[in-house]
This record gives sequence, C-alpha cells and structure tokens, in this order.
Amino acid sequence: MKEIYTKTGDKGMTSLKGGVRVPKDDIRIETNGMIDLLNSNLGLVRAATVDNAEKEFILSVQKELMIIMSHVATPQGVDNQKELHCSALTRKMEEQIDSLPHPEGFVIPGANLLSSQIHIARSTARTVERRLWTLEKKYGVKEEILIFFNRLSDYLFTLAEKYSK
Repeated sequence: MKEIYTKTGDKGMTSLKGGVRVPKDDIRIETNGMIDLLNSNLGLVRAATVDNAEKEFILSVQKELMIIMSHVATPQGVDNQKELHCSALTRKMEEQIDSLPHPEGFVIPGANLLSSQIHIARSTARTVERRLWTLEKKYGVKEEILIFFNRLSDYLFTLAEKYSK
C-alpha cells in the first residue's frame, strides 16, 4: 500500500476493482465494510484462542474473507482471477460443527470474554449474510459464498458454546 490517504474519497465516492467509481454507500461497499468488520472480530477471536489448530483454521477463514471482498468489489462483466476456497472451508466448518456440542434452547452471550467475542463475530457474519443477499438481488453473488457465510455463523455459534463452558 503506497498511500494511506488519496483524497479521492472526500466527496463520498470510492473505487471498485478496476477503478470504477461508486458512492460509498453502494451495497458492494457496505457489504465489504461488514466483511472487514467481521475479519477484525475474527482477529480478536484468533488472538484469544489457545488451540493452534483452531487459530490456523480461523486464519484460513480470514484469508478467504479477503478473497471474497475482492469478488464483491469486482464490477459485473470483469473477471476476478482470485480463486475461492469457500466450498472446502464450508465442508471443514460442517465437520467442526458436527463435532462441537449443540446447546439446548436459547443462548445468552456473556459467559466469558472469548465466548462473547465469538458471538460478536457470529452476529456480524449474519449481518454480512443479509448484505450479501441484498447484493445478490442487484448484482448476483456466487452461491458458494452465500453458503459459506450461512455455515460460518453456525460454526461460530457452536464455537462460542464450546468456549462458554
């Protein structure tokens, strides 16, 4: 990154991949902002997690979020060469969901700091999923991305429960 500020966004516009200018409240920009927030929350979760395998998996999810953001920021008709790994990560999450305890009834976050942070990431993932469905209506979203986010929030729910004990 050469410059931190360019002054090109001072009037409420920003760029998609390839330089296409759009308003900062464009659904693609809003969606990527929520994915960025989720990625930051997952960074906190990863920093607080002691299990190295879990840390590595969360890092792989974070890296995938960056690739997904590039796809979201790619205008229609422009090819994005970055390969998605959503399907493989979704299968891995399903395996982990099946191996983690499933709570009975409603869950109120707050058992401890780590579990609470995971719940924040989970609820942020749900917001991203809703933004992606709005984006799907207007521009289209690859199905594997939509499935990935649905499963990600399920995975985070069971992970939060694991750490709430």
